[in-house]
Amino acid sequence: MTAPAPLPDGAGLTHRGCVRERNEDSILTDPGGTLWAIADGMGGHGHGDVASDIVIECLASITDTEAWSDPGGSLVTQFERANSRVRDRARQLGSPGMGATAVALVVRQALASVAWVGDCRAYLCRRGALRLLTRDHTLVQDLMDQGEISSEEAALHPESHVVTRAIGGGPRVEVDVVRVPLFAEDWLLLCSDGLTGCLYEERMVMALTTPMSPQDVCRQLLADALEVGAPDNVSVIAVHMRGA
Repeated sequence: MTAPAPLPDGAGLTHRGCVRERNEDSILTDPGGTLWAIADGMGGHGHGDVASDIVIECLASITDTEAWSDPGGSLVTQFERANSRVRDRARQLGSPGMGATAVALVVRQALASVAWVGDCRAYLCRRGALRLLTRDHTLVQDLMDQGEISSEEAALHPESHVVTRAIGGGPRVEVDVVRVPLFAEDWLLLCSDGLTGCLYEERMVMALTTPMSPQDVCRQLLADALEVGAPDNVSVIAVHMRGA
């Protein structure tokens, strides 16, 4: 007899951090356990939150049928739709720098489909080992890939905030997608760069391997980020694959 697929149980939190006056992040959490997303707005003057809201609104329109029949394709379609809508809204507001980075996850049976643009990240934690599923679309990541700087130099690089892809950044948006099989007791973690800019991966593993609910994992990671000063908005989503 085939073992039943593990069931997703998740939660999410978002916070403006300790320095920013506004929270320009937006998150999507799904009580049904299928669809999750974080969008990190940029552009300033209050327009970053407009962009991130548009991204989440587009992703939230994905139906259960679409998510199950073509999870990766449905995510890409909605990222592309969001790109057009953000650009239209930016023109209306006279805010050419308005945009968002984002990461989205569809969990279908025992398969995770992750799509992203920019430097929001997705991780998989399995048996205490943390694996980064995404690759940052940033200038610093490109320099690291080319061997021009080390990871230590990247952490201190003056242009570490510069992204090379963003929703709303151009007429077309290039979306990356990965698919990963899931097993019981796996954890999936989505986060904005406000979290990864504050915490080492070891601290994330500690939270994900301590017996806690997804809500408590999010609370713990947010508290850790705030404790060290959280200069940016912080968003985190934790999804636990429970054995059926």
